[in-house]
Amino acid sequence: MPCRIAILQNHGLTPIEHHFQSLQEAVALEPPHGVYTVANTFHETQVLHFDAHLDRLEDSARRANIPLMLNRQTLRGALRQMIVHSGYGDVRFRISVPPDGDSLILSIEPFTPLSPEKKAQGFPFITAPNSARQQARIKANHWMLERQKIVESLPSGVSDAILLDDDGYMLETMTANFYAVIDGKLYTASQGILYGISRVIALEVAEGVLPIVHQPPHIHQLATLSEAFFSSSSRGIVPINRIDGHIFSDFSITHDLMRRYDAWAKAHLQEL
Repeated sequence: MPCRIAILQNHGLTPIEHHFQSLQEAVALEPPHGVYTVANTFHETQVLHFDAHLDRLEDSARRANIPLMLNRQTLRGALRQMIVHSGYGDVRFRISVPPDGDSLILSIEPFTPLSPEKKAQGFPFITAPNSARQQARIKANHWMLERQKIVESLPSGVSDAILLDDDGYMLETMTANFYAVIDGKLYTASQGILYGISRVIALEVAEGVLPIVHQPPHIHQLATLSEAFFSSSSRGIVPINRIDGHIFSDFSITHDLMRRYDAWAKAHLQEL
């Protein structure tokens, strides 16, 4: 099933003819100096923290000097219309704002969540030295193109990398926020990262489970990490089972936070 794309302007929604099969392929249509947000739906038209996504989209536009005037009610209606008419059921969607700010690009693709088995066992990651994003607080279209260089260098079976700053601190992944458990404390960066919508939920459910240290771990501390995980809007909390050559075998804290996150999300779903 192909990715569906439309332009939302004051006069309404205009579908775009194309041959893209996914949101990833459709990056080719995105203006490099625009901003965007990505999320997914549940039960076809329910969303999680949708207004928080739009708050961050407006903040990214402001930081990028894009004159965005966002009509949230119109946007919700247009996105819902695309989803229902597609017949895809649950979708992953991207909302992009071109540099002139006078329109929105809405893209959707069918969404299938990670299987419980795959989500429980986690994913292997590598680290990418000197790869910290400039102006990380802006969810910018050009990052979708820049990170492709890292994607092309990933070993077989590895789908993401942890971005290291020039000093070797583990900030975030290419597509998610990053967390590490060291000596019973949860470490995660608070500077030099994009503030993910899932990060807010992850930190909320972690309170009371273990102390939170708002600092990134250093690559030299890798051997001391007892657990590691990432969070993103479309995947929730997911364990990392290997970073470079360091293998994790204990996911007890991560699995506990996963259950808490999923329960929180289920209780806070809203209709578009």
